[in-house]
Amino acid sequence: MMTTQTALATTAMIASIVFWATAGDILTASAMRQIGDLDEIKAVRGLTGAILAVLGNVRFIIGVICLAFSFFSLLFALSHNDLSLIGPAATSLTFVSNAVAAKFFLKENVDRRRWTAAIFVCIGVALLAV
Repeated sequence: MMTTQTALATTAMIASIVFWATAGDILTASAMRQIGDLDEIKAVRGLTGAILAVLGNVRFIIGVICLAFSFFSLLFALSHNDLSLIGPAATSLTFVSNAVAAKFFLKENVDRRRWTAAIFVCIGVALLAV
């Protein structure tokens, strides 16, 4: 049985993973939209030019740093909790937060199927927490 303090710490660890993963995903997606089609860039500037175009984008770099924070948050959480809770909860909640962030930050059209899937994911996470 988890104490309240342990439950809060676990929730904070999962929230950290989800926050950093979502921020990283949204920033890298936004950066790639800003950069454009890499095949076209590669045709004009070559492979080195395409690599420099990606690595020269600040959003991409910050996104990769956020994803690194997410990875290290996951390692920290796994060293203090069970994989059977942290893995599914972090992964599924990241799916849900990515759908919400894509809708509001990237202005993507998130269809009914994806929202329905997000609702079922939330239900699944709630069942895991019980």
